[in-house]
Amino acid sequence: MRARWLVVLVTAATLVVIPLMIDRRPVSGSNISAVELAERVQASGDVAWSGFVESSGTLQVPDSDSFANLAQLLGEDNDLRVWWRGPDSWRVDRIRGTGETDLFRQRGYSVRWVFESETATISPVSQVRLPDASDLLPPTLARALLQRARVEELARLPARRVAGVDAPGLRLVPDDRASTVAHVDVWVEEHTGLPLKVELYGVGDRRPALSTTTLDLELGMPPVSTTQFVAKEGVDVTFDESVDVAAAANAFAPFDLPTSLGGLTTRTGADPGAVGFYGRGPTSLIVLPLRDQVAWPLRERLRNSAAAQESDAGTSVSVGLVGLLLTPDLGRGGGFLLAGTITPETLERAATELLVDK
Repeated sequence: MRARWLVVLVTAATLVVIPLMIDRRPVSGSNISAVELAERVQASGDVAWSGFVESSGTLQVPDSDSFANLAQLLGEDNDLRVWWRGPDSWRVDRIRGTGETDLFRQRGYSVRWVFESETATISPVSQVRLPDASDLLPPTLARALLQRARVEELARLPARRVAGVDAPGLRLVPDDRASTVAHVDVWVEEHTGLPLKVELYGVGDRRPALSTTTLDLELGMPPVSTTQFVAKEGVDVTFDESVDVAAAANAFAPFDLPTSLGGLTTRTGADPGAVGFYGRGPTSLIVLPLRDQVAWPLRERLRNSAAAQESDAGTSVSVGLVGLLLTPDLGRGGGFLLAGTITPETLERAATELLVDK
């Protein structure tokens, strides 16, 4: 009997010790250049994978009803389960103590399934929208932050072991005086170019303002059944013409924004509609018109902030990386919200140019 228990104890100890020994083995280096690594990252959108991701954010964004989901994503810790077949076929489950919210991408539609309320909302995919859970994934976030990166902004970092992978590192230091971002660090699965870990640092920060890490990784195509939403009996399914307030504003608001604001051009180079995305890489500005019923409570929240500033351009708050400015009521109700990782001076300049243009 004692011998049998000895075998059990030795086996259990082995199961615990072996993974620790594997994790502590030296991380292998890589000779890949920073530029080539960045190019592989940008080409990784079609790499199929599944796994578990943990994100942590301290970014301060509006916590009004229209932006509640955004505040949770960027200002809190999130556990995400992922199945990624490609840019048009994926599923991301955001897991919380009270349940989960699942986001599906099925060709031209997105489905948001809320476990607690047993409700599913189907919306057409829009290129103009606020960030969602898929934008917190290391591959998606890294591709956005490295967008239009210049050669002189890139440098290699030592490799780290992430999700059991020896991942070479990459640092981007934005050469942009308008930016509140000090640097972006990315660790990448070298052969596929799939980013596994991203850290975003503000100027003067010793800890990342936003980080996202793959804890468990399986490369390969997930079954199509995992990324398709099938409504069960009793589920309340609704259809919404717009996925969020930004998509709705771009579709229905009677505005055409300029191609540049505050010295920042549009991210894609195309003329914007009623909603504009400006800057490149981690230096980002979004401008969107808000209806009176959305703008009024948000303006009051901003004014009640200890960091609030009032000027002819509007009410602004800058905390850490993120700056927010809501223009005055222009007599038609509502106002324009400007938000991004830009300095207060750039935010003020952009708002002033916008008001003159309108």
